[in-house]
Amino acid sequence: MQVEVAQRWVRRWDAQQERYVADREERFRVVNDVVEWALREASGRGRVVDLGCGPGSLGTRLAAALPGVEVVGVDADPLLLGLAEAGGTRVVRADLTDPTWPDAVGLDGPWDAAVSSTALHWLAPDDLAALYATLAARLRPGGVFVDADHRGLDGPAAGELARHVRDARAARVGVDANEDWRAWWDAVLADDDLAPLAEARSREGAAHSAESALTLGQQQALLREAGFRTVTTVWQCGDDVVLVGVR
Repeated sequence: MQVEVAQRWVRRWDAQQERYVADREERFRVVNDVVEWALREASGRGRVVDLGCGPGSLGTRLAAALPGVEVVGVDADPLLLGLAEAGGTRVVRADLTDPTWPDAVGLDGPWDAAVSSTALHWLAPDDLAALYATLAARLRPGGVFVDADHRGLDGPAAGELARHVRDARAARVGVDANEDWRAWWDAVLADDDLAPLAEARSREGAAHSAESALTLGQQQALLREAGFRTVTTVWQCGDDVVLVGVR
């Protein structure tokens, strides 16, 4: 695939995602801040795994902001991985619900950080609990898990209020009319330049299943049960949250 084709589609992906995360770039910077904090005694070196990396938006930014840090993206979607790889991100194809997925990452030694952006809400609660246990085993003491995603707040009134705040923010900054998720997928799958990747995606059944209804409180409880000694939010706008677990 030509680099300019991948870059065009990733730029369009980023604009599409801003419809749902109006402050997406700031959210990325917060994730970077947390990883930088975890690496404060590592002399710039480190190992970071980007879970459900998609087309590499987060991993690319981390690699640029933290030179010397090795970032590996993991995803099961061959089309999104193709876009990420063409953009220069090191990626591996693996299913996060498969217990053997960490073996594909190819990083020697414990990980310093595992990060994710708008991806893990697709996992069922049992799969997410298993993923957290795996991360707790792979991260070094003091390592971090950083999840930037939408999570419902506990209680119907809190959830409704959080969604209203998020939607109001999107309207204020003018991203509520951006291309939506479904329109982006319809367009990318119709692009002849990406036909081989689209065929691979269809053949391998990489499309998302139903979204989990796990709340933020339930997510925090799963992290504590998995062995994370500190679990806290470090940034939030409505139901859009950056959640951190420290080993």
